[in-house]
Amino acid sequence: MTTVLGIVLSLVFLPLGLAKLAAAPVMRQAAAHFGMPVRLYRVVGALEVAGVAGVLMGLTWTPLGVAAATGLTLLMAAAAVVHLRHGDPLPRAVPAVVVALVSLTYAATAMTAG
Repeated sequence: MTTVLGIVLSLVFLPLGLAKLAAAPVMRQAAAHFGMPVRLYRVVGALEVAGVAGVLMGLTWTPLGVAAATGLTLLMAAAAVVHLRHGDPLPRAVPAVVVALVSLTYAATAMTAG
């Protein structure tokens, strides 16, 4: 189960993190929508990519995976708050909440498995 969740998290966060790091036009638009400088959005992308690396390495060293998944959970909780504070409708925050729950599930599963 932990492996499947790790792969799911990687498939979600890696493309998004890389797009933020590359300052893809859609990510520049998102940053502008949130009133966030592109440089800060790139930091978020770097955190997402680092989280993916930690989750994948955590498949062999559990404490790292748990720490990375916890970080991704907090990052997504913050993303949901940012969506709501900027007046986005509730459905726009739901993906961040769902991914936060997947990250949290990964951490809990990893802790109980190993």
